[in-house]
Amino acid sequence: MVGWAGSFAMSLQGKRILLGVTGSIAAYKAVELLRQLTKAGAEVQVAMTEAATKFVTPLTFETLSRQEVLLDMWSLAYNHRIGHLEATERADLLVVAPATARTLARLALGLADDFLSCIYLASRCPVLVAPAMDCDMFEHPALQANLATLKARGVHILEPESGPLASGLVGRGRLAEIPAILAAIERMLAPRRDLDGRVVLVTAGPTREPLDPVRYLSNRSSGKMGYAIAEAAAARGATVILVSGPTALAAPPGVDMIQVETAQEMYDAVLAKLPLAAVVLKAAAVADYRPKQHAGQKIKKAEGPSEIALEPTPDILAEVGRRKGSRVLVGFAAETNDLVANARKKLAQKHLDLVVANDVSQPGAGFDADTNIVKILDPAGGVEELPLLSKREVADRILDRVVVLLAKQP
Repeated sequence: MVGWAGSFAMSLQGKRILLGVTGSIAAYKAVELLRQLTKAGAEVQVAMTEAATKFVTPLTFETLSRQEVLLDMWSLAYNHRIGHLEATERADLLVVAPATARTLARLALGLADDFLSCIYLASRCPVLVAPAMDCDMFEHPALQANLATLKARGVHILEPESGPLASGLVGRGRLAEIPAILAAIERMLAPRRDLDGRVVLVTAGPTREPLDPVRYLSNRSSGKMGYAIAEAAAARGATVILVSGPTALAAPPGVDMIQVETAQEMYDAVLAKLPLAAVVLKAAAVADYRPKQHAGQKIKKAEGPSEIALEPTPDILAEVGRRKGSRVLVGFAAETNDLVANARKKLAQKHLDLVVANDVSQPGAGFDADTNIVKILDPAGGVEELPLLSKREVADRILDRVVVLLAKQP
């Protein structure tokens, strides 16, 4: 942690952070978060819910921050002004870590029944929320709807991690580790612009290969990994072109999105934009085969064929590899067995600079998950193994490697 924090310190020097702490057993971790933020040069003001004081005393936070903890919403004076207004006017970032289910509901509903929720409603600065709760609570539709509401309003959500929980269960709900929270804060307060001036082409999602006007062949890709890469690249200054198959995801802000359906449509869109791109990241799960014949009318059950003849779809990654030139080309390998061997074969055959491989049968690494567990392979034989991370964190780790490759270009 020491070496990492040292590089972190300069970027947060003089930054003003509001740290909201809520009534979770993980509240004790907020003490270490505060310590690292102040060590990094940030000025931190802590706001606690009453429930949070059952786990950690306000005195602990006041001692480390050297500032009064914001707790009593009925106390009017804070620097002789209305407390929650004064606090938000000075802040560069509001961080709520840990954020309980109750607090997330308060924020999503716009309630103003404690100091922290008043601060949130009055805030003009960016907001980062790190949930922490039992796995069943986190997966509940009401909680997920509240998170979706906050995301739609521009709140940044740092997904919880999987592991042993205070309840004795094992699942997703653990507060993100302190380095992950600090990295997210750094991205928001001191964003890297190491892709300024670069055009990054990303593909995402599945393709659909029609059998008739009603049915199609497809796969389980959600598009979340590709969308996370597009969002991360845009945040780092790139001009991003996202070619997406059908998904339920909203276009990341600041991204030029081209929506397609079939593998052929994705092939055409990618090759049309390829001359513009300095970097190509092919995260889409493109169908390998399509029906040879497409019925003009819905095939009736009684008349349906017992077999469907298939033909290969165009190999987009192979074609981009043939036209690679000086571009950085990153492919993805979703496997269920022989992960490294299959990924390395793809790396060589497609002329890739990197291949990102994941075993989709692993918990937390499947198509619909918000997290991923990947290995990044390079042509020199290197294998970088990443732990379970949010897909946005994985995206930034991939882009870190891309930036290194770009820097080596003549």
